[in-house]
Amino acid sequence: MNFPRFYQRSHSVLDKSKVIEGLAPLLLRLYLAPVMLQAGWNKYSHFADIVDWFGNPEYGLGLPFPALMAFLAMATELVGGALLLIGLVTRWISIPLMATMLVAALTVHWPNGWAAIADANSWLSNGTLFLNQAVVEAPEKLSMARSILEEHGNYDWLTSSGKFVVLNNGIEFAITYFIMLLSLFFTGGGKYTSVDYFLDKKLAE
Repeated sequence: MNFPRFYQRSHSVLDKSKVIEGLAPLLLRLYLAPVMLQAGWNKYSHFADIVDWFGNPEYGLGLPFPALMAFLAMATELVGGALLLIGLVTRWISIPLMATMLVAALTVHWPNGWAAIADANSWLSNGTLFLNQAVVEAPEKLSMARSILEEHGNYDWLTSSGKFVVLNNGIEFAITYFIMLLSLFFTGGGKYTSVDYFLDKKLAE
C-alpha cells in the first residue's frame, strides 16, 4: 500500500470520531468555567482591595479608572464563567475573556517571565527569552527555608500535603487560558454539548 492511500484510509478511520467532536470544546469549557468563576468571585469578595491594587502606582498596577476596570474584570469573569459552563454565546464571551487574560499577562505577570512556579531547571525560566533572576535564586531560598523548618518545625508534617515551592507568578497560566479561549472562539461551544448548538439548530428551522 502506498503512503497516500494509507494516509487517506487512516484519516477516514479517525474521521469517525467526529461524531463526538463536541467533547473537546466541552472539556475546555468545563476546565475554564470554574477558573473564571473563582477569579471573579475573589474580586467580588475583596472588591475594595482589588480597586486599590488596580489604581495604586506604588505597590499596584497604576491603572486608570481602577473601580471601573475592577468591575469590568469581575463581571467578565463571573458572567463569562457562567456562560462557558452552559456553552451559551461561547464565541462572543471568549473575546472579553481573552482580553482579560492578555491584560493580566501584560500588566501583572509579564515582569516575572513565563513560569507560574519558580523552577530554575526549566529552560523556560533560565533561558534568554524568559530569564528571571528570582527564579534562578529559588533553589537557594528553598534550601534555606527547608533547613530552618527542619530545625525549628515538623518538616514532615508541613510537607505532607506537597513540597514547598516558590511562586513566580509568571504569564504561564494567563497565556494558557488565553489559548484555550482562542480555541473556543474558533470552535464554539461544541456539537451536542452546548446551548449554542441547540439554539443555532432551533433558529435555523
